[in-house]
Amino acid sequence: MRRPPHTVTSLIALATALTLTAAVAPVAHADDARPTPGAPGIGDPLFPLSGNGGYRADHYTLAFDWQAPGAAFPAVTTMEATATQALSRFDLDFAGNTLGRVTVDGRPAKTRRDGDELVITPARPLRKGRSFTVRVEYTADPTQQRHRDDAIDTFGWIPTPDGTVIYPQPDGAKMIFPSNDHPSLRTRTTVEITAADDLTALSNGTLVNKRPAAPGRTRWTYDSRQPVAGQLFQLAVGKYTLIDGKAADGTRLRDAIPPDLVDQVEQYRSLTPRHLAWVTDRLGPYPFDSYGLLVAHTDLGVALETQGLSLLPKGDLLGDKINAERNMVHELVHQWTGDSVAIERWSDLWLSEGHARYYERVYSEENGGADMEALMREAYRQHDIWRRDTGAPAEPTEPNLFKRMRYDGSALVFYALRTEVGADTFARIERAWTTRFRGRAASTADYVKLASQVAHRDLAPFLDPWLYGAKTPPMPGHPDWTVDPA
Repeated sequence: MRRPPHTVTSLIALATALTLTAAVAPVAHADDARPTPGAPGIGDPLFPLSGNGGYRADHYTLAFDWQAPGAAFPAVTTMEATATQALSRFDLDFAGNTLGRVTVDGRPAKTRRDGDELVITPARPLRKGRSFTVRVEYTADPTQQRHRDDAIDTFGWIPTPDGTVIYPQPDGAKMIFPSNDHPSLRTRTTVEITAADDLTALSNGTLVNKRPAAPGRTRWTYDSRQPVAGQLFQLAVGKYTLIDGKAADGTRLRDAIPPDLVDQVEQYRSLTPRHLAWVTDRLGPYPFDSYGLLVAHTDLGVALETQGLSLLPKGDLLGDKINAERNMVHELVHQWTGDSVAIERWSDLWLSEGHARYYERVYSEENGGADMEALMREAYRQHDIWRRDTGAPAEPTEPNLFKRMRYDGSALVFYALRTEVGADTFARIERAWTTRFRGRAASTADYVKLASQVAHRDLAPFLDPWLYGAKTPPMPGHPDWTVDPA
């Protein structure tokens, strides 16, 4: 049957109906997706639950009300963040502390503990792109530590006779404050530490305020203009002499030394400007606002490149000059490789530790230390054994992450690359690496790609066997070097 033609009246009615329908019908937007939980980790194969998904941490404000060595004390973490998906709930990495009140945008939130994960369900879901604020009240326990069977040994809170320092590498920041505890995730941080008047409080960044907080107590406030990763965070309380200075390039220097060690470590402490000039000449301008040494009364076996304020056990500066300088240069180089250029995944650690060990050895040879070629030949001899026991340089497993392959074995990769492409090209690769990826996280693939671009040749066929192969490749220019059988 033929449909009759529309009248003017019917067309007006139809248009009105369509307009009303459009007015009441919901408009679909990509960010109106059904809220779902944020991932409890960012997918690092070695530390699957490190970091968290569903949001970006934009700023931490950390408040610590320090009491006494070994004594628990009140703490508050406030995280300003942005949702990267519609969130029904989300996680923070958090371990070893008594939890108090938790709010999201001022509203009480539901929480539960799941191992080292603090699972937070806000009163209302968070839409994608929304900024929100999380406040976590808790009791910090400065006796919390964990242990590893590699170079790290003990990490977490490290006691000193009158206070504490912290050693958060690799994933110990979650024992200090709730966070996104992965080296690729860095966040602007403001730290407020309240302590007795006769103590000094230290953290990363710049001291922006120091004022009385209560009778007999002082509050110290630090701000990090450059974002900090959890493994590079520092919180120190104790009796320290603060020594300020300035390097030739204008970098502000600040050292914190226990009063009874000031004279003993002066001959080595005063070498930092020289070290800065040496590293800057090779890797470019210093990447942070200040640098200094935090010398601690601890028996830690290793130092740590906490950002802008390297932690050194006292023994590192009480021995011979060659070893003291090696340790100092190692942690300083990390400010460029590991701190400024962060690793994207833990399997990229060879880029951080290998660089620090390589330049430490080069500096040492130039200043009376061991012969670099002899050291590299010895590392080459053992390389197949290290590959068998702890994986190729870029293929660690979690238990052997900080074994010798990531140090001497990875320095050997840079030595091999320099020999292959020549000193001038290698120097350009290194300067390009710390310049192009300054303030960013980068991967092994990024390094191979950049090196190839600078060298104007594909270096993957050369570097991949060094980084991933089961057997150590021949050393360029040294056909007589041999590898012990694994």
